[in-house]
Amino acid sequence: MDQTIYIRMRNRSQVRKEDKVYLKDIALIIADDEVLEKLKTLEIYQVKNEDRNIVIIDGMKVIKRITNVYPGCEVQMIGPSQTIVEVIFKKKKFSLPAFLLIWFLLFFGAALTIMNFHEDVSMQIVQQKLYTMVTGKKEIKPLLFQIPYSIGLGLGMILFFNHFFRKRINEEPSPLEVEMFNYQQDIDQYVIMHENKESMKHIDDY
Repeated sequence: MDQTIYIRMRNRSQVRKEDKVYLKDIALIIADDEVLEKLKTLEIYQVKNEDRNIVIIDGMKVIKRITNVYPGCEVQMIGPSQTIVEVIFKKKKFSLPAFLLIWFLLFFGAALTIMNFHEDVSMQIVQQKLYTMVTGKKEIKPLLFQIPYSIGLGLGMILFFNHFFRKRINEEPSPLEVEMFNYQQDIDQYVIMHENKESMKHIDDY
């Protein structure tokens, strides 16, 4: 069989404990119809009990596995050369007390942070001076500025994070999502560099 098979390794894939990892789980495949379905179900790796939550599958081992099954084929790799396979263990049950505890910690922590920031920049004094400049009167609690400012602060946070509960305001990613993406990229690169050797030992058995 003389044909060319094109594969593009996925950046990340998820499987459950003790699952088999097939080629379709870790790569996009372009090949003739006569071998495409068989390639999709080609077993690349078997998740073992001793595996941790991350397994690195290298593209060279995938090519070796394909050529062992289809010796006459030429395999061309496009894109990433490795796939991070995340082993998903049994999900923990939802804990209402833990959820409430974390919610209270985040809520009061954020409130204290905002209040301390306003105290550091003397926000109340600034609003008092602005109120005096606009109205010509002195007021200890210039609600004319404080109420709209508080509403605007909440609306600004919603616009900044680009979410209102689970509803996205527009298609642009928020700064937080961008930072989380960059953080995930750094984590993936670290995992590839430090976990690759150990994972390859297990894959070599195939």
